[in-house]
This record gives sequence, structure tokens and C-alpha cells, in this order.
Amino acid sequence: MLNFLEKYSIDDDVVAAGVSGGADSLALVLWLNECLRPVGKKVIALTVDHQLRPESADEAAYVGKIMAQEGIEHHILVWKDEKPKTGIEEAARIARYRLLSEWCLAHQIKCLCVAHHQLDQAETFMMRLQRGSGLNGLCGMQEVSELNGLTILRPFLKTPPEVLKKYLRDKKIDWVTDSSNSCEDFLRVRIRNFLPQMEVSIGITPQRLVDTMTVLNRSRQYIDSQVAKFIKQHVRFWKTAGATVSLTVLGQQHEEIIYRVLAALIKQIGQSDYTARADDVERLAGVVLSEKFKGATLGHCEIFVQAGKLWIVPELKLKTKMPQKIWQDFVEENPQYAKQKLPYKLRVALVKTKMKVEF
Repeated sequence: MLNFLEKYSIDDDVVAAGVSGGADSLALVLWLNECLRPVGKKVIALTVDHQLRPESADEAAYVGKIMAQEGIEHHILVWKDEKPKTGIEEAARIARYRLLSEWCLAHQIKCLCVAHHQLDQAETFMMRLQRGSGLNGLCGMQEVSELNGLTILRPFLKTPPEVLKKYLRDKKIDWVTDSSNSCEDFLRVRIRNFLPQMEVSIGITPQRLVDTMTVLNRSRQYIDSQVAKFIKQHVRFWKTAGATVSLTVLGQQHEEIIYRVLAALIKQIGQSDYTARADDVERLAGVVLSEKFKGATLGHCEIFVQAGKLWIVPELKLKTKMPQKIWQDFVEENPQYAKQKLPYKLRVALVKTKMKVEF
């Protein structure tokens, strides 16, 4: 565990860990505690009670009991919002990370550890394959990522779940089994039940899937470096109000670079934690260089062409047209824009970003 933290230069005195009471997350927080306490650091355990099952409060209390026995600080975060009638699995995931990140940021904690392991990673590969994901999706979860202003750490992605359960058995600690883990209404559960059949029938194991994801991730890292290089050299950013790139220069790139540049810019300008859906970006990339392209909205952005350039600005949703006087006042305060021929939508985005006005 310490090697993992050192690998990614994590030297915080306090980290948080999400712990549900399942074997994986219990092993995570106890393992972290064993590694951090001797070096004068600590882990704080956070349990989210989604209030989706009658036993959830008891499970959270059980986690609290274990944490108290181990001398680990523990907090229960309750999802009190009205629950959706459909898409409950995704809604619960979003709520869980929102509650965890809000608590961490409110308490000046920068890193949150979660217990996704090798089997979770293999299931993620199959789920994304079923949904037709591209390279990014098939690379699966990353060991380190950013979400809601928080660094998410996944130290167990290459660890089989049996190792974590053995660790708990050796410590004589029981864990909670979530009844929803056996409900085949969820795609992940159906895939989990299918993986052993796939291993017996054609020899594809979770380890083989994770190894494949490692190879794919290496390719992704190279492509990402080329995209970052292109953006640095050829994309102009207008603060957070927009970005622009020459259509001629963009059109000279490989279609994979075009796709990824668009995805990266839309994510950044749209200020989203996630990239837009791959098939939506694919469709945009297929038409954006066409003379017939007039504009599109995607990922909370407006994408349009003007003066031989592609412009991406935040989706504006204006109620009325911006008064000329507002732009004149803006230029007086920001004279660097006075002689620049900027599209109206970028001007509006600059004003709304800088002056926080509504119209």
C-alpha cells in the first residue's frame, strides 16, 4: 500500500476511504490503517447510507463498530434525496461520490481511496464492451483519477478479491454481503455471473481481461500525449469562455486525433467530470469539417464554425440578446479584446464568465 502511495507521490497526512461494509472496502480501510498509522498518518472511513434497503442503516452502524474497535475515525453520510424510479444504480453511484467528495473537500482532505479490485475491473471491461465503448472506455478504471475536485485512488485494481477476503479472515473480521449484488436486474451482476462460464468455456479469465486493459491503457497514454501536444500547439483558449482551432489544421490530423481533441475540448469548456458519449463525439467528428456543418450542441457546449475556425463555447441558453452597452463596458475593462473580431457567442461567454451577468 505504501508503495502505491509513493508511486503516485501521495504524501498527505490524512486520506479518506469509502467503506460500505463489504469485504473489499473493509480490507481497504484496515490495510490503509496498518500502513499509515506507524508512519504518523491516518485514514478516515466514510460510509454512505443510500437508504435503498431496510438493512442499510444497520450495515453502516456495523462498519462504525469495526472502525471503533480499530481506532479509526468513521463518519456516516446519508443520501436523503428523493430516489429515482429508474436508473437507480447510476443515480446511487453519482450520489455516493457526491457525498464523499463534499465531505472530503469540506474537511480539507484531497484524496479518497476506493476498493475497486481486479474482478470489478474485468466486469467494467465487459460492461463497456457491451455498450460499444471505444479505447478510453475499454481501458477501464484508472488507479488515479480526478472527480469533483478530489483525487480518487484505486490501489486494488490488480488485486483478486479472494486476497482481500483472506486478509479479513486472517484478522477474524466478518463482512456484509449486499443483497443487491445477487440481483440480476443489474447488468454488472449478470456479467459477474457470466465470467466464470467464460473462463471455463474459452479460458478468458478476469486476469486476462485486466492484462488486456493494461496494454490498451499504454496505447491510450501515447495517444493522449499526442492530443495534449496538438492542443498546446494549435488550440487557443479564451480563459474558460471558449476555445478555437483552425479547421485547416484540424483537418490535417488523423481521425482519431480529431475525435479526441473534440472530446477533450468539450469536456474542458463544458466543465464536466466526464467526456461526452463516444458515439455523439464520433458523429460530431464525422461532420464538423464538412461545408454543410452549421453547428451543434454537446456536453454543455455550443460548437460552430466562423472565419475558418472551429469555436467551442459553453452552452449559453440566452433569454434575450446581449445589450451592446454590456460589451462596450467589458471592452473598457479588458482592452485586449477591443480590436479582435470575435464571434457573438464567444463575446457573450466572455462577458458571462468575467462579469457574472444574466440576460
